[in-house]
Amino acid sequence: MYEEAVSAAVPGAVLWRATARGGSVVLPDGCMDLLWADGRLLVAGPDTGPHPAGEVPGGAFAGIRLAPGTAPALIGVPAHALRDRRVELADLWPARAVRRASGLVEGYGDARAGLEALAGARAAAAGAPDPLAAEVVARLRAGEAVAAVARAVGLGERQLHRRSLDAFGYGPRTLGRILRLRRALALARAGLPYAEVASVAGYADQAHLSREVRALAGTTLRAYAAGADGAKSETPQPSGSRTTA
Repeated sequence: MYEEAVSAAVPGAVLWRATARGGSVVLPDGCMDLLWADGRLLVAGPDTGPHPAGEVPGGAFAGIRLAPGTAPALIGVPAHALRDRRVELADLWPARAVRRASGLVEGYGDARAGLEALAGARAAAAGAPDPLAAEVVARLRAGEAVAAVARAVGLGERQLHRRSLDAFGYGPRTLGRILRLRRALALARAGLPYAEVASVAGYADQAHLSREVRALAGTTLRAYAAGADGAKSETPQPSGSRTTA
C-alpha cells in the first residue's frame, strides 16, 4: 500500500505513507525525505541511482518528501553529506532535539501530519533555503544548459557547482539529468512511444534515453513502463516523486 498527498503547509512538499513491500526500488528525483519508520526519525538523502527500498527496515512508514534544494536549511546539513544515504536523525541532531521532534510526530494520529508540522516548524526557524535553488531547478527542468543557467543566476559555473552540492547533493549537470529522467519516465508511463519520449524530454535520440534510464534507474524503459505503479517514496513500497522500477 502506498498513498501520497500534496502538503498544504510546506511549499512543494508531498506527504506519503506506505507499508513494506519487498522488491521495490527507489529512483533518483533530486528530493530529500524526512521519514518516520516504526517510531524512528530518519533522513533520506538525494540519490544518484536506484536504491532498494528495504534499506530502511520496518513494516510501516510515513514521510514528507521535500522539494529539491529545500531540505538542507531545514535539516541543518548540506545535501552532499547525505547523498545516497539513509541516516537516523539522531546521528545529525542533538539527542534532546530528536526527542522533541519524535514527541511532536507521535502526538499526531497520522505521522504524516506530525512530519508536516515538524518540517514547518524547522523551516520557520531555519529561514529560507538557498534563494537560487528554485530558479536553478526550474531552468534545468526546462532543459537549459548548465552554462546558461549559471549566467542567468549570476554565477560562474564553478560557483554554481559548489552551491548545487550544498543545495541538491550533486552538481547541476547531474541534477539536470535526474530531472530529465523523471520527465521521461512520466511520459513513458503515460503511454507515449519511446522515440517520442526521447524527443519531448530532450534526449538526442532513443538510444541516448535508453542509456540514461539504465545508468540512473538501473532498468530499461520497457521494464519500467510495464511495472511502474506511479508511487514514490523512500521506503519498501510501490515508490513517485521516488518511483519504483
